[in-house]
Amino acid sequence: MIDRTFEEYKALLDEHILDFIPDIDQKSITLYDSMKYSILAGGKRIRPVLLLAACEFCGGKAEEALPYACAMEYIHTYSLIHDDLPCMDDDELRRGQPTNHVIYGDAVATLAGDGLQAAAYEAMQRDMLLYFDNFDALKSRVRAAYEIVKGAGVTGMVAGQIADVEAENKRCSKELLDYIHITKTADMIISAVRAGARLGSCSEQELENLTVYAENLGLAFQVCDDILDVEGDEELLGKEVGHDEANSKATYPALYGLDESKRKLRELTDAAKEALAEYYDNAELFVELAEMLATRVS
Repeated sequence: MIDRTFEEYKALLDEHILDFIPDIDQKSITLYDSMKYSILAGGKRIRPVLLLAACEFCGGKAEEALPYACAMEYIHTYSLIHDDLPCMDDDELRRGQPTNHVIYGDAVATLAGDGLQAAAYEAMQRDMLLYFDNFDALKSRVRAAYEIVKGAGVTGMVAGQIADVEAENKRCSKELLDYIHITKTADMIISAVRAGARLGSCSEQELENLTVYAENLGLAFQVCDDILDVEGDEELLGKEVGHDEANSKATYPALYGLDESKRKLRELTDAAKEALAEYYDNAELFVELAEMLATRVS
């Protein structure tokens, strides 16, 4: 049962966000400083909050899901560090601050991303070691970790990133655009929700409904970002706008135009909310989050 707000889940996560990064030798302290810089730079924390909320939605405890929520944020942050590199999107602003490579250089930023990815896997596996005498709890954690790793991997986020890179300066089909958005963005949101549900010992029906919600929310999130890159406020967003067009990125506004993209955003948002309508008040956080993300676009 969910009895916390989004901000309360976010505060819980932020309180423990550095707890699962391994102790790093002083001789490699620059690595820790660079990892910490990006982890503490802020951000909406949507993926880990979704994980914590899904866990409690299905009857689990958010505190027990923290290693997996933090792992999710480590993976997300590593992907942003690497996305911002000159060899990728070449961004100089992220979350309102200079990007990692601007402060630490390309080599250190690359290694900080690598370090955060490895720390995520270590955090989850270290937690599993505590449950060898509780098969059901161990099984739910193995399943949760698999959901996260799959969403971040070569059939998920990384697959979307390579498709995104290769689609630059090319005519993009609707099918390819959907593939890029589903794998690059939606899959990590889906994996967060499914991992949390696994940790909460969900029923099959709960898992199915939460997955439909996350699929629609994930696509809506990316469509919204595409729109904001065209007409958003750089100061409010904390990152440069107009970057997609400058780099000839495959986006919804580029393929469909702004009006149709906004219609698609509303359609996806409504579908996400409808997926959990039968749960009434227990799904209120998920419904409010979907609407909050959509209303970033006026």
